[in-house]
Amino acid sequence: MSLKSILRDLKEVRDGLGGISKRSWSKSSHIAPDQTAPQLENVPQSPWASLPPELLHDIIRRVEESETAWPARAAVVACASVCKSWRGITMEIVRIPEHCGKLTFPISLKQAGPRDSPIQCFIKRNRATATYILYYGLMPSETENDKLLLAARRIRRATCTDFIISLSARNFSRSSSTYVGKLRSGFLGTKFTIYDNQTASSIAQAQPNRRIHSKQASLKLPANSYTAGNITYELNVLRTRGPRRMHCVMDSIPLSSVIAEPSVVQGIKEKVSSSPSPKGETSSTDKEIADISPSLLDQPLVLKNKSPRWHEQLQCWCLNFKGRVTVASVKNFQLVADIDSSLDASPEEHDRVILQFGKIGKDIFTMDYRYPLSAFQAFAICISSFDTKPACEG
Repeated sequence: MSLKSILRDLKEVRDGLGGISKRSWSKSSHIAPDQTAPQLENVPQSPWASLPPELLHDIIRRVEESETAWPARAAVVACASVCKSWRGITMEIVRIPEHCGKLTFPISLKQAGPRDSPIQCFIKRNRATATYILYYGLMPSETENDKLLLAARRIRRATCTDFIISLSARNFSRSSSTYVGKLRSGFLGTKFTIYDNQTASSIAQAQPNRRIHSKQASLKLPANSYTAGNITYELNVLRTRGPRRMHCVMDSIPLSSVIAEPSVVQGIKEKVSSSPSPKGETSSTDKEIADISPSLLDQPLVLKNKSPRWHEQLQCWCLNFKGRVTVASVKNFQLVADIDSSLDASPEEHDRVILQFGKIGKDIFTMDYRYPLSAFQAFAICISSFDTKPACEG
C-alpha cells in the first residue's frame, strides 16, 4: 500500500472519529439507574485504530521523515488526530524545534528554535487592516499557499498601543482559544512589554499537583498571562541620523542558555525540579552548575543591536544579512546576546545573531530566529518596530 493511500485513509478515520465524538457529547451525561451503559462493541472501529504498536510506530516515523515541509507536513498533524494511541506515538516521534528545526504543532511556536541554523520566516503587513501575518518559509510563494504561523492586529488606545497576537488571522478575541499573547507599548512608543498567555491546560502541566476546577480548564477563557520580556528603544534626544538602538530583556530566558553547554542547562533544569543529591556526593555536572549558577541563573537574557558599519560608497549604515534583506530601512536590525566581558564566553557567542529582521519589498519583511528565542517571542520583538517612534528617529 502506498504512502498516499495511507494518508488518505487517515483523514477518513479522523473525520469519522470526529463525528462519533460530537454525537456522544450531544447526549446527556447524567447516570440513571434504569438505563444500561452503551456497549462498546456497537461503536464502529477502524482497522487503523487497532494496529500493532510496532507497525504503527514505523508508519508514523515514515510519514514524519518524508513530509518535511508545509503543506505536506499537515499529514503528521493528521496522524496525531486519529485517536489517543496515534497521538501518543506521534508526540514521541516528532521532536521539538530545538532538535529538529521544524515547526509541526501550535505548541512549537512557543518552543525555542534550533541551535545550529535559524528558522526562516517572513511577515506581511496590511496597512488597511493594521494586521501583521507571520508565515513559514523563505519568501512569499507564487501560489500564496504559505503556512500561517501567527497573526497580530494593532489596536490604538488613549495611552498605549496593543498588538493582539493570535493563531488565526480572522479571530483576535482574547476569549478565543487562538489567543496566544499580546505586545503593549507605552505612550511614547519606546517601551514595550510582551505578555505570554497561559491557558489552564498549560498551567496544569506545569503544576501537576495543583487541582484546577473544570470551569478553569476551558480553552475559551485564558487563565492568565505573564511578562515574557521587555523591549526598550533608546531615545534620540539630539535627533542624529542612524539606526535605532534597542534592548530586549527576556525575563523567561536565563543568560545561561547562551553561555552554558546544553547538557549543563538541562542539568540546571533537572536540579531545580528534583530533590538535592545525597550529602557528600557531588557529580561533575553539579560542579559545573555550582560554577555558573551565581552569575547566570539569576540573570535574564538581554539582547542588543549588532553594531552596523558605515559604508562610504553607499552613504548608509550596513549589516550583513546574508542575502535575506534587500531594502534599506530604519526597521532593519540584528540582535545578539549582551554578554558581560567578565563572563567566560567565546567570541562566537558575542557575534552570534539570534534574531534578524529586515525589509525585502513593499510591506514584506523577513524574520529569522534561533535558540533560545521562540517564534512567538521573535514575532513580538519584530512587530514592535512597526509602531510609531517619533522620539527615536532623527
